[in-house]
Amino acid sequence: MSTAPQLVVHRDKELMAQAAAARLITKIVDAQTSRGSASVVLTGGRNGNGLLAALAAAPARDAIDWGRLDLWWGDERFLPEGDPERNVTQARRALLDAVPLNPKRVHAMPASDGPYGADVDTAAAAYADELARAAGPENHGAVPAFDVLMLGVGPDTHVASLFPELPAVRETERTVVGVHGAPKPPPTRVTLTLPAIRAAREVWLLAAGEDKAGAAAIALSGAGEVQAPAAGAYGRARTLWLLDAAAASRLPRSLYPPASA
Repeated sequence: MSTAPQLVVHRDKELMAQAAAARLITKIVDAQTSRGSASVVLTGGRNGNGLLAALAAAPARDAIDWGRLDLWWGDERFLPEGDPERNVTQARRALLDAVPLNPKRVHAMPASDGPYGADVDTAAAAYADELARAAGPENHGAVPAFDVLMLGVGPDTHVASLFPELPAVRETERTVVGVHGAPKPPPTRVTLTLPAIRAAREVWLLAAGEDKAGAAAIALSGAGEVQAPAAGAYGRARTLWLLDAAAASRLPRSLYPPASA
């Protein structure tokens, strides 16, 4: 079942990134304390990478046991390994290369020059298999119960590589699919689907900048998920929208408390 979204609005994108990083550190440490490990799904783009850079700069990052953290991705550009446009490449530069992760627990999506070659659909199926192998009997379905799954919100309301009206956003069975003909480059991508996203304990949607204001207003106004994929992204325990003032500028004040930082 869906969880009603909670909103936190920060003064600017820098403060939003720092506060989100602090929130993520706390969530990871809590999960590791209670269950021994934590599982997080990363997002790329301006806001996702801003959060990772803020996390890299946070003194409290050392509270995390990086060797007991599983990292997954919500989507990936289907490009060669090491391409600067790949989300995993950007994440390594922003944070991952600076912390002592267990390489076996960093679950990058396949590259276009990997074992599946240019076959994005087979690559997507392989990532779905990897997720299924990581899912325990206590999990709900064919993916792990991620502690936090982060998503950037695009100006067109897309999340991950689920774009309005395209086939991937309509998927109800598979957890990972290949995307052909995405409306923003590169056109070929791999993405989690809404069923996989909704398996997460918490889903955090990140939006900063005036160019995201319309998307936030549409997604939070009761729009359908096929037309506004961000509206269909929610967690089992919590759905959290983290915005800066510019991205929240078109929202009715009734949606978020005046005390938002």
